[in-house]
Amino acid sequence: MPRKELILLVAGDFLALNAAWLAFYWLRVDSGWFVFHHGVSDLTPALLPQSALFIYVFWMVLFVFFGLYRPWYVRAPFDEIITILKTLAVGTILLSVLMWWDPFDTTSPTANDPRLLGITYWIITAALCIGIRSLIRYGQRRLLESGVGTRPSIVIGDPENAKDLAARVAHYPRLGYEVIGFVYPSGNGYAHGPASFTIERRNGKRGNAPKQLIIPRLGTTEELETVIDRHGVKEVLIALGSNEHERLIDVIARASKSNAGLKIVPDLYDIVSGQARAREIYGFPLIDVNPVLLRPWEEAAKRILDISVSLLLIVLGSPIIVATAAAVKFSSNGPIIYSQERIGREGKRFRIFKFRSMLLDAEQSGPQWASRNDPRVTPVGRFIRKTHLDEIPQLWNVLRGDMSLVGPRPEREFFVRQLIQEIPYYNRRHRVRPGVTGLYQAMVDKYDENINDVKQRVKYDLMYIESMSFRLDLKILFRTAYMMFRGKGQA
Repeated sequence: MPRKELILLVAGDFLALNAAWLAFYWLRVDSGWFVFHHGVSDLTPALLPQSALFIYVFWMVLFVFFGLYRPWYVRAPFDEIITILKTLAVGTILLSVLMWWDPFDTTSPTANDPRLLGITYWIITAALCIGIRSLIRYGQRRLLESGVGTRPSIVIGDPENAKDLAARVAHYPRLGYEVIGFVYPSGNGYAHGPASFTIERRNGKRGNAPKQLIIPRLGTTEELETVIDRHGVKEVLIALGSNEHERLIDVIARASKSNAGLKIVPDLYDIVSGQARAREIYGFPLIDVNPVLLRPWEEAAKRILDISVSLLLIVLGSPIIVATAAAVKFSSNGPIIYSQERIGREGKRFRIFKFRSMLLDAEQSGPQWASRNDPRVTPVGRFIRKTHLDEIPQLWNVLRGDMSLVGPRPEREFFVRQLIQEIPYYNRRHRVRPGVTGLYQAMVDKYDENINDVKQRVKYDLMYIESMSFRLDLKILFRTAYMMFRGKGQA
């Protein structure tokens, strides 16, 4: 989600949730509608600021768990409202039990019924949260209709299908797709077809005359990678026929070399069964080719697990960390910590940290794969690589959010450029945070020595991405811990 949108949503929710809490406090304490007495579980004016802070943090955690801070373009407006109502319902039930249910209160069970209090609070909070979010979304829609914040998009298909899909997208400017051109399938005789076509785009308020848009031809699917890179394409909209299976797979493979999103028309759902998620926004159905299958609460739980386990390991493992650092320092010349730039989620660069396990200037002749019994590895480095102790500093990367505990291992840009050309779908690994460990490391646990090893690892990485779950992460972590204790790593 763009930073500005996230800040706006958090600020709007802060206003709505605190206003709802103050309104509920007035209704319960000062309005006379409820019988109020100062019991153990009752709220007093002196505790109002503290309780408001607790309530806000409580709701923020639930909002993250239910995916209310995911990018807006992945859901329809009504879907967001339903999610808000469900989130508030779950949270209100918890609050009713924790704060308003008093089994020892026999003074006025009807007036202080936690169910009545909960329903009242839920109605107030829902009205304010939905109202403020609706205002924010209305502002976003108006900006998108004015061309602000749109995502550069291209359409792939034959002349008729490409024009039809582009026209349908232009009819819904609030989707945020700005079609900047179209790409023809290679080898179908379209190379000498129309150089452009004209479509109509709704222009601002209702009643305004539609705007005429000229959509140019940008190339063929053989040039797809170049087109995406040259024009900064963020979304690829595919309008191929249902009998063009092989061509669809080729397009997806080529587009996957970039970080552009992929959408296809619904009649091709059977082609990517298990890898696609159908979404209907503003009555406009598209299928999102998205290998990340974590539900919102699992994604939040995964991040919480990353932070809590990393902190726990740093605290409890501090003696081992200090001992390892000392061993590295006194065993060979060079720094204790080795850092290197890697490619992370959505292609972002970050610096990864490890305990140095090789001789100083081990790659003075250029980047190269590590090998079994690599002569560049120091005696201490051999031990910490077998026990995976060299990976401990990456817990800092996890805390920063560059990495996760579990995910595909990050690679250097030098190798990424080669691998994208060699391995179809390689770039899909960048849809998720890279990990300290992964499915391949937990099951095979060997360093990549050549391109064939990498191809094998990518199979495991894609299998992990397709099967991502909170439970699978726990299994991989336990398996990795077992291999560390047994010293099964490769030196």
